[in-house]
Amino acid sequence: MAPPACWRIDVIVPTSQAEAFEEVLEPHCAVISSFLIPPDDALSRLQGISEAALDEAAIASGLAAVASGLNVEFSDFQITAMEAQDWVAENLAGFPSLQVGRYFMYGSHIQESVPGGAVGIKLDAGPAFGTGEHATTEGCLAAFDQLAKEGKKFRRILDMGCGSGILSLAAAKTWQTGIIACDIDPGAVRVACENARQNSVGGFIYAQAGDGYRTPLVQTQGPYDLIVSNILANPLCQMARDLRRYLDVGGMAVLSGFLVHDARRVAQHHVAAGLKLRRKIVVDGWTTLIMYR
Repeated sequence: MAPPACWRIDVIVPTSQAEAFEEVLEPHCAVISSFLIPPDDALSRLQGISEAALDEAAIASGLAAVASGLNVEFSDFQITAMEAQDWVAENLAGFPSLQVGRYFMYGSHIQESVPGGAVGIKLDAGPAFGTGEHATTEGCLAAFDQLAKEGKKFRRILDMGCGSGILSLAAAKTWQTGIIACDIDPGAVRVACENARQNSVGGFIYAQAGDGYRTPLVQTQGPYDLIVSNILANPLCQMARDLRRYLDVGGMAVLSGFLVHDARRVAQHHVAAGLKLRRKIVVDGWTTLIMYR
């Protein structure tokens, strides 16, 4: 029998503290997704994927420490070994075509025509986050759509935490300009480059794995007149001053990856760094901020 292709962890946590639990999973997982649980969205299901066997003891200890520190309860987590065909089937089954404003996203497994007037984005999400189905990605695409409708033009764009590259693809097809894409996960960068090739925008997108704004390509190609970053609230807050440093005067930032209750904190950190809030978009309890310098 072939060894598992990857491992999946699932854990149910209070939505208001989901980010703290996500941070426990981050060192262990290549990608983490969060799903609100109806009817009241008070709980969220965190799902992480790892290409290596998960350290069950370390994860259990970390989750228990967070729960104790926050004085909350969480359900016991479950780790599942997945065969290669299981992962592919599950990933594709969970990725139907989706339209957000002018953007029509579809998997390479779907033989479907792009609607007239829409911007088609063809994706192989693989293990890298970003199929367009998550509310934070929808929020960022809605922000792009609004900025384009207003006639905004951008010459140099940075996608910080690019994942599968979906936002880089959308930006390239919208503004036909140079885009720097960066992610701490080399696997995500490889997926982003392949998606750029499949969408015939490889000539616009330059991707590099690295540590945020310390990534050499990010440093040498700035400043940027549009920075998009769909990650988590804590790293966004930590990088607020770096974002301000690399954002050109008059430039704009699209920030997402956090729930409504974290929006004020993220906005305040960026206002303290010298930005101003222009607009807020909420999709299914997740917030996207449009800010400017």
